[in-house]
Amino acid sequence: QVQLVESGGGLVQPGGSLRLSCAASRSIFSPDAMGWYRQAPGKQRELVATITGRGNPNYADSVKGRFTISRDNAKNTVYLQMNSLEPEDTAAYYCWAIIAGSNTWGQGTQVTVSS
Repeated sequence: QVQLVESGGGLVQPGGSLRLSCAASRSIFSPDAMGWYRQAPGKQRELVATITGRGNPNYADSVKGRFTISRDNAKNTVYLQMNSLEPEDTAAYYCWAIIAGSNTWGQGTQVTVSS
């Protein structure tokens, strides 16, 4: 069964940076689109950023200019570089990918922005 394995979450002060990584394991198929969603307590899950198999990114307005999504197709891995973090960015971040036509989700990694 395909798994998306996330890493890189943690606690950071406002204005700081974090880099999230997500690798697709146990897959004989290369992921098509990949990306990140987030869910804060009491709120719905929302899109953060996605990237196509050809590397075309798409961002939520709230993170444009602060976050950068990228991918390494040789490693089946997607990254999210998060700069100028704000308390409003605090959430569980979930990796997402389309693999062999199916939506696949990671287990989530917590990002907390607090002084």
